[in-house]
Amino acid sequence: MSSILFAIAIVSGIGLVAGVGLAIADALMSEPVDDRVRLLTEALPGYNCGACGCAGCAGYAGAMHAGTVPCNLCTPGGDAVAQALAAIMGQQAEAVAPRKALVRCNGTHENRKQSYDFQGEQSCAAASPLCAGQSCDYGCLGLGDCMRACPNGAIIMEEGVARVDQDKCHGCSVCERACPRQIIVMKETVGKSINRCCSRDPGPVSRKLCKASCVGCKLCEKNCPEQAIAVGNNLAHVDPEKCTGCGLCVSKCPTKSLEMS
Repeated sequence: MSSILFAIAIVSGIGLVAGVGLAIADALMSEPVDDRVRLLTEALPGYNCGACGCAGCAGYAGAMHAGTVPCNLCTPGGDAVAQALAAIMGQQAEAVAPRKALVRCNGTHENRKQSYDFQGEQSCAAASPLCAGQSCDYGCLGLGDCMRACPNGAIIMEEGVARVDQDKCHGCSVCERACPRQIIVMKETVGKSINRCCSRDPGPVSRKLCKASCVGCKLCEKNCPEQAIAVGNNLAHVDPEKCTGCGLCVSKCPTKSLEMS
């Protein structure tokens, strides 16, 4: 029994000495923590959405402290948060570029063709390989993954298509990542033309599947005075840098897939 106690005492002693040594080494070798990282993290809204391009709010705070990113990348926080962050870093605050989510699909129940009545799991991620009974391979599946992911309740399902309440949207991009079809985009400009269709099927095919689809007719491209529209892969693409928001392309679009953002 005494030998066992002696062995326990030796092991405990070694552990105690190692623990003290590690504590001393930590105290001597650790770098002082700048309190600004904590203050930056606390000033952020805590969405951990990744809209800033970093791994959550803590990652953004660390990147700001390191000087690798500016203080105006938190879209959900807006200008108020940007000003608070800049004050902590002793910098001049810059405006935050406003971003809002937009669902690029007008395939409502009335517009689109349904192949069959889908009875599977009511999840876009699960139903995407099966198209949730829809004929169009590019449209909104309408099962609400984006709606459930949105932290602000800014998305509703309307006639089988996700719709974004622009007044509630904070531009966090969580819905964009939740969409398996990648038809939700974050738009940074307003008053510009945008194609609400994502179908790359040939015009005659896409038109049969959805009345609101882009048919690649090039009327918008031919009539744009700024040459801001190019049709490729059967789909009209608008360059927001060139678009002046005149609306001529919208008036010329035969299927109304183009609209003003």
